[in-house]
Amino acid sequence: MVNAQNFDVVAIGETMAMLTPVDGGGLESAATVVVDIGGAESNVAMHLAAAGVRVAWASRVGNDPFGRRILGRVGGAGVDVSLVDVDDTAPTGVYFKDPVETGTTVHYYRAGSAAALMSAEWVTTIPFTEARMVHVSGITPALSTRCAEMIEAVFAATAGTHTQVSFDVNYRPALWTIHQAAPILAGLADRADVVFVGLDEAEILWGTRSPQDVRQLLSHPGRLVVKDGAVGATEFLGELETFVEPLAVGVVEVVGAGDAFAAGYLAAALSGD
Repeated sequence: MVNAQNFDVVAIGETMAMLTPVDGGGLESAATVVVDIGGAESNVAMHLAAAGVRVAWASRVGNDPFGRRILGRVGGAGVDVSLVDVDDTAPTGVYFKDPVETGTTVHYYRAGSAAALMSAEWVTTIPFTEARMVHVSGITPALSTRCAEMIEAVFAATAGTHTQVSFDVNYRPALWTIHQAAPILAGLADRADVVFVGLDEAEILWGTRSPQDVRQLLSHPGRLVVKDGAVGATEFLGELETFVEPLAVGVVEVVGAGDAFAAGYLAAALSGD
């Protein structure tokens, strides 16, 4: 078994093949697409590796070209992928980005994927409690009943240990309804040690209108970061509240920005900043 004491962070979650039209038009008329990969937890892992953090990604992929592509990309970024299972019977999930005039929409084809078969039993083979931190997101419990049970097992296994849980709320309306997601995501977030949530998604889920409202709802995490786009971000570190204005940047791609933010924050927190 891999010794997770070699890692600062173990990130657990699904990564899929991502197909996007080349010309910027919609899928309906696109003649050519480019193949890439996309997954919140592996995004965080790759950014952490770039920041010099010892990180592993744990997941399941199919024994197919997409699965091998994902392993090559994530592993090539300096992330340890030895905790990833390759499934001979279930496929790697796929999603398509559809950029149209009204904005980009995403179409998922992930039902029955290898990663959707992650389970509470499977996660017992992952020595994440030997690492300093395990990073998960609110995407995973929406994938399947087995995945929801797996996330519960992660929280149960880390309770009372030295391993902290980092949890990005990451509400995905394409995966489940507000009614389904709101209580589950609030319950998981309030049990985590480090929580990331966008103020916009918090308002959608829980009706909270300010970072302070979110903190009142999620009172237990030692670190809570509420992101508010171009307005800035508010960190609650115990009783200390800190607001930071955003950096002025040119927007290249909005998808994955939250993952980069989380990785930057975690890298700093792990180094003692």
